[in-house]
Amino acid sequence: MNELSADAQLSDWRKLGLKLKEVREYLTLSQQYVSDRTGIPRSAISDIERGERKLDSLELKKLAGLYRKPVGYFLDEDGASSAGDHAIAALMRNLTNLTEENRKAVQAFAEFLAQDKASNGDRS
Repeated sequence: MNELSADAQLSDWRKLGLKLKEVREYLTLSQQYVSDRTGIPRSAISDIERGERKLDSLELKKLAGLYRKPVGYFLDEDGASSAGDHAIAALMRNLTNLTEENRKAVQAFAEFLAQDKASNGDRS
């Protein structure tokens, strides 16, 4: 492995760590809370978030589950997808388990939200 690819790989670990930290902080979870819920030592959570420690797929799965994000949210390489893209995909997966009546209720609620946003102006 040449020096450039080692630096790029390290940068990937830093990006992953930063994304994990951003989500944890957004959810206002402490590193200790995350440690208690996942079984990953608090010091390891800190090292992962700084990009100084690699994490295995099982650890990432635990963190993603706690943060209620798909694992893919943390692994996107192109950076083109957003949290909203993943939320839409999760919604689509969940819709398949609903009754037809419940799917219609979700559709009606989505239409209500769209109308509310349009009547109040786009404040996002």
